[in-house]
Amino acid sequence: MNTSRLLESEFAREMEGFYVPWTGAKVPEPRLLRFNRALADELGLPAGFETRADAARLLAGVESAEGASPLAMVYAGHQFGQFSPQLGDGRALLIGEVIDRDGRRRDIHLKGSGPTPFSRRGDGKAVLGPVLREYLIGEAMHALGVPTTRALAVVTTGETIYRDALLPGAVLARVAASHLRVGTFEFFAARRDHARLKQLADYALRRHYPHLAARDDRYLALLGAVTERQARLIAQWMLVGFIHGVMNTDNMAISGETIDYGPCAFMDRYHPETVFSSIDHQGRYAYGNQPRIAVWNLARFAESLLPLISPDDPEHAVGPATEMLDRFGGLYRAEWLAGMRAKLGLAREDEQDRALAGRLLELMAEHDADYTSLFRRLAEAVSGDGESVVAALGGGMEAHGWLLNWRERLATETIAPDEISARMNRVNPLYIPRNHRVEAALDDAYAGNMATFDALLAALQSPFEARPGKDDFLEALGAPAPATDGPYRTFCGT
Repeated sequence: MNTSRLLESEFAREMEGFYVPWTGAKVPEPRLLRFNRALADELGLPAGFETRADAARLLAGVESAEGASPLAMVYAGHQFGQFSPQLGDGRALLIGEVIDRDGRRRDIHLKGSGPTPFSRRGDGKAVLGPVLREYLIGEAMHALGVPTTRALAVVTTGETIYRDALLPGAVLARVAASHLRVGTFEFFAARRDHARLKQLADYALRRHYPHLAARDDRYLALLGAVTERQARLIAQWMLVGFIHGVMNTDNMAISGETIDYGPCAFMDRYHPETVFSSIDHQGRYAYGNQPRIAVWNLARFAESLLPLISPDDPEHAVGPATEMLDRFGGLYRAEWLAGMRAKLGLAREDEQDRALAGRLLELMAEHDADYTSLFRRLAEAVSGDGESVVAALGGGMEAHGWLLNWRERLATETIAPDEISARMNRVNPLYIPRNHRVEAALDDAYAGNMATFDALLAALQSPFEARPGKDDFLEALGAPAPATDGPYRTFCGT
């Protein structure tokens, strides 16, 4: 296969001034540790690509495909509410794009490929654990139907990197619809570089919202389209119990995908104030705050677009932009309620459904109920006795009362109980990346044993499907997490 046809470089060709041309750092021994063959097929990469002698070097950024133009993108961002006027790819490279088998342009982007001009005193490297963690979480989110970046490959580098200990170095090759962020727009808006801001918005429209590109109000329409996608995305996060952990504006993609997995995790015991990130001391990015933070981030996006929405007087754009942002709440609530109805086995709409779901979440928070497993128990309770649900909700009269109300609501459906249970099990996962299971897989990987990682990955890629026969690993993975002495904490890995 001629490497000149492996990757395209549209962004490099069309968007000069939005990046710095760069190449990855040389590493002693790049080796392909894991390769996502199913994703490679989806991208149209050649069969057997992973066996090529240069595959590991290409996916570590050590070499470039002929004709490709690797680059580090520039952007700004609000981090924990504070504006940083210049951030950028400090340990990442866009090595090119592919046109996948559905005709979509998708980035291939490296994480941990070495320092760039945007590294801000960092070493630009990544270590094995966080790279494998992003692989697991991204594939889990994809299998759950949540828009997300995905991992194409993990390459070990043969280096030893110091973090809190000496750890093996690695590079993640990941795939996204693009890496345009709210922070990309903020960078040029803050510099009042309206020509480049317009160029960026036009590129984003062509790439992600081509049906809007010819409209006279296309920049206001861009804000509306991104608002709609983010409302849908955040609702999906909330429905599966996912916490991003660092919802800075430089981590919000214009495409509507989940991007930049760092200190993220799935909830075990339900509580809206759950925080996993070791650096989120105030709980800004707690589970229950995610819809509000999404609106805050979108407001920063709207501010960046004001000079394009109304070039002669940006103040005149404030009203229309605010109206567009105000749509988020209704869009989010509708998406969340539709998803919650499906989780509860409800096909038709009833005005009391929101209160029914809300009361369930209140009881779950009061009694530390496991978020994921409770919905699987509910599917069993459609025709069963429901005692496991009552027990999970505290075992008292309030739990019995909620179960009775739910069953009365189910009785208004026209679907047979067995079909209701089956439908619930198609939207309520049995397997999620349980935090203690992820940590065990990473510990084993550091010890040179990838078997736990592979078993966990296989389960997460089919999260709704109970496997026939007894399997101790899967049985444990489908069970609530054991009690711990303190809160689980995650780290970004930088």
